[in-house]
Amino acid sequence: MTAAPAAVVERLRTSTRAWHDALEATPFASAMIAGTLPIERYVCQLAAYRLVLETLEGAFEGRLEGRLEGEPARVTGSSTDPVWSPDLRKLPFIERDLAYFANLGTSPGPWAAEEAEAFAAEIRRRADASDLPALLGFLYVMEGSTLGALVLHPYVTAAYRLPGADGVAYYTSGDRDRWGRLTARMNRALTDPGTQDQVVAAAHSAFRHAAAITGALSVDLSPPSPSPAPTPSR
Repeated sequence: MTAAPAAVVERLRTSTRAWHDALEATPFASAMIAGTLPIERYVCQLAAYRLVLETLEGAFEGRLEGRLEGEPARVTGSSTDPVWSPDLRKLPFIERDLAYFANLGTSPGPWAAEEAEAFAAEIRRRADASDLPALLGFLYVMEGSTLGALVLHPYVTAAYRLPGADGVAYYTSGDRDRWGRLTARMNRALTDPGTQDQVVAAAHSAFRHAAAITGALSVDLSPPSPSPAPTPSR
């Protein structure tokens, strides 16, 4: 009897664990937790991810070859279950945050713009080639990053004395129920081992781009001194 194919999300989770650990150990992440990250670096990360999400979400919503208007993106030759749906859009959250900081006079600095454009350029190449498995690998990484941001947002709120959800709309946009629905769709749609390989490879590429963005944001940051964790708001 042929063994059932492994769930793609489990493959993604286990194969990218080292990337998660590496990103959590960067000077950027350490300074954020310590409350010493300059606000311009935080806003720069939002600006970098804005470009990435604008490109990725645009690819799903309008640039896939042969896609019917208004129809969810589907994996060709696999399940007909939709994977992408408009409720997954995160761009409005980042735009809200950037507008908030712009009103305070804080604009993105020069860090990470080149690295963000490199990520966006790869997304555009994959979209032009109708490479949906690759786009799903990118989506897995970008959607998953907001779950980690749920842990980080109290530090950001405390460091910059942000009121309520102002300035952290993106960092509080992670939704475990929505994540569960997305990963369930991916597991149903991506059962072919070869297609899974493409998704996993793309996820690693997305993490390489994320590491390049975070590396640029980490330049010249001094090692932070430990500070108490903020009390999460209820």
